[in-house]
Amino acid sequence: MNFTLPKLDYSNNGLSPLMSEETLDLHHGKHHQTYITNLINLVKDTNMDKMSLEEIILNSFKDNSKIGIFNNASQHWNHNLFWKCMKPNGGGQMPPKLEKRIVSDFGSVDNFKKEFKQAGITQFGSGWCWLSINNGKLVVSKTANAANPLVDKMKPILGCDVWEHSYYIDYRNRRPEYLDKFIDNLVNWEFVESLLD
Repeated sequence: MNFTLPKLDYSNNGLSPLMSEETLDLHHGKHHQTYITNLINLVKDTNMDKMSLEEIILNSFKDNSKIGIFNNASQHWNHNLFWKCMKPNGGGQMPPKLEKRIVSDFGSVDNFKKEFKQAGITQFGSGWCWLSINNGKLVVSKTANAANPLVDKMKPILGCDVWEHSYYIDYRNRRPEYLDKFIDNLVNWEFVESLLD
């Protein structure tokens, strides 16, 4: 068992002003670290302490006696992806391979962005919106709380955190604006493309 807080690929003020240093200090340094600490304590001395993060998620899903393990493991996995999905001066033009797949499966880049943002806006309460590969096709979905598309046998390649701690310092209750900034100005499309295969 070796669950540790991942180092960011950018400084804590590297995404400012779209995602402030204060938000990253709290979100990465406090919230994410808490999920890891909780997970380590929950699986210690159990049959799960030798499992991979993905195995823990799949083995604890839908088991009410392991809901704490699932929530903390899944949130650790979700955030590992989330940090990689962003970069300073992100957004902009997608790399050709990714753009071709997006256009093929959504009709246009604009259609995809609209569907992705709508998933995030309409996720009631805390949760996530996703771009995933499902049987070779790109699909948008949303999940509540800690859940992610892995449990539905999909491969997430882009995730956006719509828990309030992800945006409230910078955007207050303006989740649609946060999602606009995320998809247009923060996403690391090269990283997303790297997960296609």
